[in-house]
Amino acid sequence: MKREDWRGPLIAAVAPYSYRYDQPLARYTSFRIGGPADLLVEVNTREALDRLISYCERETIPWLLLGRGTNVLIKDAGIRGVVVQLGPDFNRITVEGVNLRAGAGAPLALVAETAARYGLSGLEFASGIPGSLGGGVYMNAGAYGREMKDVVAGAEVYHLDAGFTNLNREGLALGYRTSSLQQSRGILIEAHLQLTNGDEAAIRAEMKALNGQRREKQPLELPSAGSVFKRPAGAFAGRLIEEAGLKGKTVGRAQVSPKHAGFIVNLGGATAGDVLALIEEVQTEVERCTGYRLEPELRILGGE
Repeated sequence: MKREDWRGPLIAAVAPYSYRYDQPLARYTSFRIGGPADLLVEVNTREALDRLISYCERETIPWLLLGRGTNVLIKDAGIRGVVVQLGPDFNRITVEGVNLRAGAGAPLALVAETAARYGLSGLEFASGIPGSLGGGVYMNAGAYGREMKDVVAGAEVYHLDAGFTNLNREGLALGYRTSSLQQSRGILIEAHLQLTNGDEAAIRAEMKALNGQRREKQPLELPSAGSVFKRPAGAFAGRLIEEAGLKGKTVGRAQVSPKHAGFIVNLGGATAGDVLALIEEVQTEVERCTGYRLEPELRILGGE
């Protein structure tokens, strides 16, 4: 179907929680960069999610899930097809003993805060990570020597062919910035985290200390997508970029942060084209100077 033909029938068939046509996506990403989505749809129940994905697959309409947009770069032309977001019913958090269950849409920082309130330790490292729980598991987010795989015991996942199923830790195959969800196009619905009993005051003190380090070392005052490159074996991306003399390097309104070379920041009005050109320059120069070829960690989405 032509672009203008498929959106109305999809809305009628799916009955989503909310929807927007031709919605600019810059406001939905921490980079504050991104062109429009043909259709931005928010679903609030498992049934609506299943109807939406099934409809898109049947009608060959491209779709992708967007969480809190903290580890992505959306191209300037935007995204053709449907961008899916999970609504409020996917944000619920429950605690029973040392077990915490949280919906994929819940902010990681809120999940960590909830754990602290119940005196549960293990998520201190995540209290300053700005993404959603779903994105954190999808990418196996980590900081300060800890990763989501250290606390994730299992998850409920949606796959088009299998419906809603449960995966254990092994089934999620959490590794360095990867998980089985990336290969299977599975959608995380809820994660089961296994934590340990601790002292709330001590937990909060550690969270405060880690977040202080984050504010001191990272350019949180400017829009970014976090660390741009994966850590290469035996080295650190930020250090390699600094050694190549690229701290402060700019293309258009995108800049390698003078504060932390592992970050690219939006100085205001940066385009995805600026960021992509800067990524390419960094890769080329770092490889020339050090022999390392840096691999992007952030997800690059959309058309040219």
